[in-house]
This record gives sequence, structure tokens and C-alpha cells, in this order.
Amino acid sequence: MPGDDYRGRSTRLDAVARDRGRAGSATRDPDSSGDGPRVSRVPESHAHDTFSVEGIDTKAREALLEAVLRDHDGVSAASATERNGTVGIHHDPDLARDDLRETLEACGLVVAPGDEAFEARRAAQFASARVAVAVLFGLMVATPYIAVLYPTRVEWLFYDPVTVAYLQSILESQVATHFFVNLAALSGIAFLVACGPTVRRAVGAVRDGELTNEVAFVGGVALLYSYSTLAAFTAFEGAVHYDLVAYAVVAVTLWTHFGVEDPAVDPATSGPPTADAAADDADEEPVAMTDGGQ
Repeated sequence: MPGDDYRGRSTRLDAVARDRGRAGSATRDPDSSGDGPRVSRVPESHAHDTFSVEGIDTKAREALLEAVLRDHDGVSAASATERNGTVGIHHDPDLARDDLRETLEACGLVVAPGDEAFEARRAAQFASARVAVAVLFGLMVATPYIAVLYPTRVEWLFYDPVTVAYLQSILESQVATHFFVNLAALSGIAFLVACGPTVRRAVGAVRDGELTNEVAFVGGVALLYSYSTLAAFTAFEGAVHYDLVAYAVVAVTLWTHFGVEDPAVDPATSGPPTADAAADDADEEPVAMTDGGQ
């Protein structure tokens, strides 16, 4: 069944959909067919609310939940996103946020306070930005290594010794200083920006006297970066490995985003909702969503 959970069992959302006669209406766009963009007619007077929820397990449940919400009196459009657990609803201003919350909870979803919906959305956006920074800056570090440094380190792969000698002369000239400054800046920025949450969690673990994988990762990258900086800008003789710093940042960022963690949650900043936040939930202004939460 389209609305069943990933184990094939019927859920409360299925029951609500059947009660409302929407069990077979799990389509993205009620006014169009095919795979085109979702289009909804939303009156200008309608308000918009965003909810952060748990329990949207599949794409099919996204569509089924949207169909159920659109069937609710006063709702003109709805969008649900399984990836970051966000539900956006356009509705009549007279329809209270608490009523929408009760509808979502009746579908078997766990609804977070309104402020957490905004935080989850913002955290997901920052997570995507960190992936972009890691990949972009990683490519910017890898390119000069591939073009200049790698040929001088594996000379036997190149048939033109004149080219290798020319590249080595560049690295021995004053131009090398500017070359390594750029590499140090690019790899350092990539590490601090893309791995910012990881660094904060590692610092917190060290403060608590704990040794975690993140502490080992951050410490290893910091040592490698320091070693490369000494080799590049002092009389210390050694290989400059800003490329390994960049590769490590890209690998860990991609693994964190697409692998073991939820990119919409930053454990370093998230925590249980406070009483004040729960009290302000009903008065919170709607959060605008321009892309359906995707």
C-alpha cells in the first residue's frame, strides 16, 4: 500500500487517509499529472505554517500526508519532505496552528515545537552549504596539486623531464610562497566551515575528558595542517600535505551528510525544548518556504 511504512504495515496515516477517502489520492499535484513541478492555487490572504515532524518514512508517505492535509477544511496547499522532516501548510488565517498540529499528530507524526521547525530547516540549509564548501574548496586544492605538485613527486609517470624540471623550479622560487599561501587558506577555510559542527563536538568531548572518533579526526587534521604549514613556510623540510587535509574534509563531510547522521540536526546546538519555547509556539510567526521544503 502506498502509505504503509517501510515494513509494509498499515500506519495511522493510512487510517486517516481511508477515513477521509484519500487512500488512493497520494499524488503530488491535485491539478496536474506527470512529473512536472507541483502547482497549488494559494489565495493571497492565506497564512503559512511550518512544522518539524518525525514519522515521514518514505516518499509515498510524503504524498499521502499532503493529500490528507489538502483535504482539511481551510487548507489550500501542503508540502511534506521526508529528507528533513518538514511539513509546510498554506491555510486560511482563521484555521489555528494548534488545529493543524492536532491533524498531524492524528496521522501518527511526532510534531516538534514551532521554533524547532525553523531550526531544523536552517540546519538542513547549513548542512547543504557545508557540503558545497567542502567539495568546491577540495577541488580548488586538488587542482594545483594535480597540475604542479604531483608530477614532481612521481616523476616516473611523466615522459618529459623538461616539464618536471620546470615545475620543480617553480616550487623552489619565490612564487612557491604565494602558491602555498593559497593552498593553506583554501584547505583551512574548508576545514573550519565544512567541519564546523564536528570541531565543536570534538572540543566539547575534550572538555569532558572523552576520546571520540571526532576528537581523533579533528586532532589528526590539525596536526597534518600544522606539519604542512611548517614545511611550506619554515626551514623545516617535509612534504606539504594540504591536499590530504582537503580530501579528509570532503570525505567526512559527505559521509556525515549522506551517511550516518541527520544533516538537519546539529548535536552541538540542539537540545530539549524549553518551557518558554513551548509557550511561544502558538504565537510564532509562520516560516516562509519557497521550495516545498526540498
